[in-house]
Amino acid sequence: MIDQLLRTPLTELVGVRHPVVQTGMGWVAGPRLVVGTANAGGLGILASATMTYDELEHAILEVKARTDQPYGVNLRADAADAHDRVDLLIKHGVQVASFALAPKKELIAKLKDHGIAVIPSVGAARHAEKVAAWGADAVMIQGGEGGGHTGSVPTTLLLPTVLDAVDIPVIAAGGFFDGRGLAAALSYGAAGIGMGTRFLLTKDSTVPDAVKQRYLDANLDGTVVTRKVDGMPHRMLRTELVEEVEESSGLKRLVPTARRTLEFKQLSGMSWRQLAVDGRAMRKEQGRTLAQMTLAANTPMMLKAGLVDGDTDAGVLASGQVVGVIDDLPTCEELIERVVVVAADCLRRTSSLLA
Repeated sequence: MIDQLLRTPLTELVGVRHPVVQTGMGWVAGPRLVVGTANAGGLGILASATMTYDELEHAILEVKARTDQPYGVNLRADAADAHDRVDLLIKHGVQVASFALAPKKELIAKLKDHGIAVIPSVGAARHAEKVAAWGADAVMIQGGEGGGHTGSVPTTLLLPTVLDAVDIPVIAAGGFFDGRGLAAALSYGAAGIGMGTRFLLTKDSTVPDAVKQRYLDANLDGTVVTRKVDGMPHRMLRTELVEEVEESSGLKRLVPTARRTLEFKQLSGMSWRQLAVDGRAMRKEQGRTLAQMTLAANTPMMLKAGLVDGDTDAGVLASGQVVGVIDDLPTCEELIERVVVVAADCLRRTSSLLA
């Protein structure tokens, strides 16, 4: 375990040794990965969107029992029980709350009143300005290279526009996998980097080995951004299923969509009323159409089939473009150590260029 080599506004804000964040990937970022990241000095984020309330509390208790280091929980701001989950974070003293979508102003205030750092993810400078004005402590940006739901603007363009727009720490995600990337992000002015696919491909990740190998076999052109899975731009590995979904009509997808909606309802324990409330929130907050909301019901179960059950024929595999340059499975400690050491070396060498 290495000592702190880089001190940034992120390390100061949340008390981690290294400015490296393991993002809250659904079905992937569970207690084992979060504990591995936290004990290695990074900021691990539990993914709660694919957990019931009780599962989330159990996961938090497991993390607390296995590490005394800071960690966070990713929340769905539009979830019907978002306020209850915020109370859960407060109850157990979680240090960081991250959000995939902008949380309401009152949620930010409540978390901050209890000493919890609030770090929403944003995809545009105007979104960063909004949450900063509401009191967010930092923001994470994800460029188009990132996996899962993503935008079209690359990190190298999105990052500077957000840095110019706000005075709070900015964490850069999308396209990062090594120390050179961390050094580059810090040189831009970022406070650290977030990595998803790189942490998915570690020994601490619970993703089945056969699925990890499927990722390792991918090339730089091995991902695709599609709207056919859930109606929103979603970057994932090119698999036979994804190609089939891309080519199929809405009518052909109707029955599988209905089946997966029922599966997700049974798994999550949500009532039809709660699903309807979440659906209305999607329409209000994200402007999704009824068809897109129906497609969104596919996502949790299709991701679970691949990332938990290991069925690459039945599931989809969210992935960033960096999958094409990853070829090993280190532990979280090995990964974070080499990222930080290489970044520090890069920054020392570049400083020698100054006249």
